[in-house]
Amino acid sequence: MNENFNKYLLLGTLIGVVTPILFLPILIYLLSISQGLSFDMVWEQISNNNMNTSKYLSLAMITNLIWFYYFLNREMYHHTRGVILGMICFAPYMIYIYFIQ
Repeated sequence: MNENFNKYLLLGTLIGVVTPILFLPILIYLLSISQGLSFDMVWEQISNNNMNTSKYLSLAMITNLIWFYYFLNREMYHHTRGVILGMICFAPYMIYIYFIQ
């Protein structure tokens, strides 16, 4: 039981949760440049519309693939499982946005 839950799994989970949240403003900045709008306008538009927030958060979660393959190639399987668990932590929010709201 102790082998399944360790600090490496926790570290991978934190990486899996924090990376998309940190990459989301960068993604929105690139989107605002491509559309020729100000960052504040696009940020407000995305934060007011939950469907847009969910879509761009899903797009930001692609950055976890970098960590996933990095840890997988280094045979750091607890980290890899943590990244997957971190991505699964976003699932309740996505289900809430798509089906309930």
